[in-house]
Amino acid sequence: MGMSFDRYMRDMVQPMRDELTSLGIKELTTPEEVEGVLENASGTTLVVVNSVCGCAAGQARPGVAVALENQVKPDHLYTVFAGQDKEATAKAREYFAPYPPSSPSIALLKDGELVHFIERHQVENRSAEEIAADLTDAFNRYCQ
Repeated sequence: MGMSFDRYMRDMVQPMRDELTSLGIKELTTPEEVEGVLENASGTTLVVVNSVCGCAAGQARPGVAVALENQVKPDHLYTVFAGQDKEATAKAREYFAPYPPSSPSIALLKDGELVHFIERHQVENRSAEEIAADLTDAFNRYCQ
């Protein structure tokens, strides 16, 4: 009686999803959901491209959590999960041009236009606190 790989992966990544959704970040799991919220977005929107990699756990998700303690925050908070919700992630990445696909990554959009982006290589080489400071600076600049 074996467990399917898909079910195993869903069960394994659920805590990684919960780490962001517990912060009030809404998961987008289909391309239609992504397009529905990003196509005509007004105000500021944070999109976290979640990932199973260690740098997502050690730096990206904790950095986002700390940044969201800031008094100034984006109007809308969303996440897609790279490698899990592949079509939704691909659709979200269309809004992050000219940056190549990167996971984890963190995008800040203002009125649908990308204004700040943190790529994987900027996550790998920094602490959660440094990522939080970067995001907080972007929130203070673009979300007021």
